Amino acid sequence: MFTTFIGSEFKKWTRDSLTLFMVVYPVIFALIGRYLLPWADENTAFSLTLFGDFAMAALALLTPMIFGALMGFSILDDRDDGILNAVRVSPLSLSGFLAFRVVLVTLLAFLSGFIVMYVADFGPLTPAQILVIAAVNSLSAPITGFLINAFASNKIEGFAVMKGTGTLMIFPVIGLIFTDAKEFIFSFVPGFWPAKAISVLFRGEGMLNLSYEMYLLIGLVYVILLNFAVYRIFLRRTRL
Repeated sequence: MFTTFIGSEFKKWTRDSLTLFMVVYPVIFALIGRYLLPWADENTAFSLTLFGDFAMAALALLTPMIFGALMGFSILDDRDDGILNAVRVSPLSLSGFLAFRVVLVTLLAFLSGFIVMYVADFGPLTPAQILVIAAVNSLSAPITGFLINAFASNKIEGFAVMKGTGTLMIFPVIGLIFTDAKEFIFSFVPGFWPAKAISVLFRGEGMLNLSYEMYLLIGLVYVILLNFAVYRIFLRRTRL
């Protein structure tokens, strides 16, 4: 059953040229990190020594947003086709049906996030650290998907919401500028916490307010709670 569902999702993503392009975005990010950024470090005023944590955080945070958007557009298609209403009267519960999508996009965001940071291969991150960061970071993917559906009723509105949520990604990156208590002004965005964990690894323990482990632990708890909250908003606004 799960295999059939995965096949159906990929068909849905690849039949639209824009969503198909979004699927290959992580490959582009990985190549940028692997080749373009080191080239810029050697040939321009950009410095990976000074801004490596900014660059790695930006690459990492883009990945779950993309897969969350794919999830959001897939659910919008199901709403247009009346599939969600049909599921409500089927043996499969609506929560179970949506859980398939949550698991799929979270897994893809995790794998892609790991590959992007691993292939980029700059900075002091070890494979184990990349694995943990990618795991926490990937949990924000469903939030994007549910937000799109909470505030959009079609794909045109969905793209507008996606752009709006995408602009929030700038806050975790801006937050890297600050090393005092002002950094927590930007902590409402879930990507803030893995971004700060990345920054600790680049700058060294003791340079920021919390340790690498504490940023990730707080981020894990926060993103889980935020997923439940956004899911409830999605159900309430779509009246499912």
